[in-house]
Amino acid sequence: MRLLVTGGTRVDAGKTTFSTGLVGRTDAVGFKPRAGNDYWFDHDDCRTATADGRLYGKDARKLAAASAASVEPEAINAVHRLWRPSPGSGTGLLGETDREFLVDRVGGEFVVNGTIELPPSVTEALPLADAPRVSSVGAFNDLMADRHLPAQRDLLADVEATERAVVESYADVARPFREIDPDAVAVVDPGRVRVFDGDRYAKGCAVASGGPEAGQLEERVGDVTGLVDPATEARLPPLSADQRSDPAAVAAAYEYAYDAVLATAFDR
Repeated sequence: MRLLVTGGTRVDAGKTTFSTGLVGRTDAVGFKPRAGNDYWFDHDDCRTATADGRLYGKDARKLAAASAASVEPEAINAVHRLWRPSPGSGTGLLGETDREFLVDRVGGEFVVNGTIELPPSVTEALPLADAPRVSSVGAFNDLMADRHLPAQRDLLADVEATERAVVESYADVARPFREIDPDAVAVVDPGRVRVFDGDRYAKGCAVASGGPEAGQLEERVGDVTGLVDPATEARLPPLSADQRSDPAAVAAAYEYAYDAVLATAFDR
């Protein structure tokens, strides 16, 4: 069984809370193919990981802890990107106007932005001495083909080999893997979840992309949900911090929503 969780908004949709409860409800393994956090806004999370010479975020950590199998955050998260705010005019290496990437962890290796000076705490904590440094978009694209895509393919193979998998997407990206045909898709917004049949959602993604000749690599959730009607919808009550930290408590609070997801998956 493959269940996909996506978000209707770029940030703070509630995807990870929903995903951890769904992992607990189904005794599944949670996967977060791509993730990122911010050196400034998520500094405590950054320090927690880099203290051990590692780089991952709280989403992958929570999914790994909730999973039925014993997995490390890096094992379920192929690529993690560390950002920091970039105030002022101009764009960074990747074309972002308000932030710049510092380091990517790709599998068990690192890639460094060679156009900036990294914070000393990052260079001191992570094993970056032999990591490649990229200084142009072209060089970064070459490195993505050489390292990022193989790491994603390896994780895809792990998802396909897992009997019950909950895959959480990144930001408002409609699907992290084109190759997986999910049994059901949960699109989470603050206060609600819309549940889609996996086949219909996948067809909506194909239409939103413009087809294989269009060259678009990622579809956005809003573009897809504008084309496909949900099978059902459920309200999500707000949860306390203690509840959000306990997958069993999330599963109890969102029981009706998870029933809807599983009913849609089993109706295929």
